[in-house]
Amino acid sequence: LWTRDRSAHVRRLVSEGSRPRLPWGMQLKGLIADPAPTLPLLRALQDDPSEYVRRSVANHLNDIAKDHPALVAQWLEQYLPGASAQRQALLKHASRSLIKRGEPRTLKAWGLAQGLRGTARLKLSKQRVALGDSLELAVTLASSSPRPQKLAIDYAVHHVKANGETSPKVFKGWTLELGAHEQRELRKTHSLRPVTTRTYHAGRHVIELRINGRIAGEAVFNLSL
Repeated sequence: LWTRDRSAHVRRLVSEGSRPRLPWGMQLKGLIADPAPTLPLLRALQDDPSEYVRRSVANHLNDIAKDHPALVAQWLEQYLPGASAQRQALLKHASRSLIKRGEPRTLKAWGLAQGLRGTARLKLSKQRVALGDSLELAVTLASSSPRPQKLAIDYAVHHVKANGETSPKVFKGWTLELGAHEQRELRKTHSLRPVTTRTYHAGRHVIELRINGRIAGEAVFNLSL
């Protein structure tokens, strides 16, 4: 009944209140284990006239993707073909974690199954960085294909942990179409300012360039505190 309520706040509550991994609320362990009870609700709301509601549906599906990636990949295969621009935007936001992880079925659904046909080079503005500073990433792409290529380009920073091991964190880069035999340069600034969600440790950090889920290059910098 609430999916058809006149109030967008009530319709949003259907999705937001049943999210299995709501950041500011209690995790719903039963729905983490089996999200099936909420799927009919999400189907009813994914074309809601309110972006406020649709955004919640996208975040709900992204929650599900963390535990059931195949389920969300199947959702894309079913609901992406012929989708309106609004639904495409919802599904792109819903699949953001799977795209970052390079999940093959998700990449295929978005036409990103092929790796880069050509070369990619990653260069950093400096090799020694102090905590609180920033780093510029320069990416040079050169296509060897006679056809345009759809590319999702992200990068993973392998942060040093307290025990000396490293843990990768993927950051969003660019989504673009590289023309036939085109060469293109991309630049992005990566901040190393302290944040509450991450503790930095000094040492050698590796940055991986990932194109359509595949590692296409890497560079190294040393972080000092």
